[in-house]
Amino acid sequence: MPYADGFDLQVIAGKGDLGDNFKRRHDKLRITEIFCSLQGEGRDAGIPTTFVRLTGCPLRCTYCDTTYAFHGGHWQTLDDILEACHSNQALYVCVTGGEPLAQPNTARLVTRLCDEHFEVSVETAGALDIRPIDTRASRVVDIKTPASGEVHRNRLDNMHALTPHDQVKFVICSRDDYEWACKQLAALELPIGCRVWFSPAADALDPVWLADWMVADRVPARLQLQLHKQLWGDQPGR
Repeated sequence: MPYADGFDLQVIAGKGDLGDNFKRRHDKLRITEIFCSLQGEGRDAGIPTTFVRLTGCPLRCTYCDTTYAFHGGHWQTLDDILEACHSNQALYVCVTGGEPLAQPNTARLVTRLCDEHFEVSVETAGALDIRPIDTRASRVVDIKTPASGEVHRNRLDNMHALTPHDQVKFVICSRDDYEWACKQLAALELPIGCRVWFSPAADALDPVWLADWMVADRVPARLQLQLHKQLWGDQPGR
């Protein structure tokens, strides 16, 4: 499976042959950016947060707004990443991407962040196993709708690993997507406390329409608007 800059996910996971090159990176992650901003989504929206954006993603969603994280980046040790998080002096840390679960050392980073008493969330596209991620973190799992172009990548057995601390997100592009998401939600047996978000895809669905549909159907989910986009648009690092 292709990874950033021609790397292969099996190689990054240690299943391929990188020899000494891989050994030098056993305690590192490939990072696109680390910055402090307001959390724009989910239960922690509005809180100053350090974002650790990892490089690379095996998915290509039609509405992706972080395509700049597909390639490039630079290797950083877990110690350096922890130091950057402490330097930002924000209690909350969001590990995102790209797809952070595509890099196996993400699990180690999340555990270390939790050990150092950060409030941690991990945003994942839902195509990879979430179980290696420390359950002290809030795992925000995306369920891909048909219009994403990646609905076939949903790993629905992740739903059985969710805790009340976790969150589920549907990005809605159309009425068809909305009706599909409602059917999926009705079939899920989520733990009490696990929050569900319906978010309109930017430039694809008018948020007012989604809000009206949710009210009319009494959907047991929360409407999510991206606060950071309302404030700063699509500026990287905001």
